[in-house]
Amino acid sequence: MNKYDMSADIERVLLSEQDLKDTVARIGKEICKDYKDSPNPLILVSVLKGSVVFMGDLMRAIDIPCFIDFMSVSSYGAGTTSSGVVKIIKDLDTNAIEGADLLIVEDILDSGKTLYYLKQILQARNPASIKICTLLDKPERRTAPITADYVGATIPDAFVVGYGLDYAEKYRNLPYVGILKPSVYADDK
Repeated sequence: MNKYDMSADIERVLLSEQDLKDTVARIGKEICKDYKDSPNPLILVSVLKGSVVFMGDLMRAIDIPCFIDFMSVSSYGAGTTSSGVVKIIKDLDTNAIEGADLLIVEDILDSGKTLYYLKQILQARNPASIKICTLLDKPERRTAPITADYVGATIPDAFVVGYGLDYAEKYRNLPYVGILKPSVYADDK
């Protein structure tokens, strides 16, 4: 495997490691405040693969009982824009979401098509509530009627990577969120 400096492909850093730690701590406190008196179990549903880093940090910032589960859906493939076709690659492991408080944990809310579809699927399973927590919100690109209940940061319409976000499965392990240089993905447009 080729070894190279991934940071050389970053145009600029949007959220530093410290920004991310502060953001996760803030959101964790908000979630605890909102759910501390709920009689229902809280289930964090991580949308794989992009949100796994955020989910790992977020669940440690929540000091009330919660469960975790994972779903994998795809609408991007290896490109930079959503195909509009959403498919479930991995469903929840548990069937016990009826009457639970679900918190969908996502890396980025972009067009909203994937989350809108996912929320509809999960709503049909009769949870007590569904809320959405996204690390990054890109409202300029929204085409589906959906908003997040918890937002880490609102970002410009740029292609971002790092902290779980990828381009063609690369850059997920960067410890910050940065804007990928357009020259890296120019051939995919």
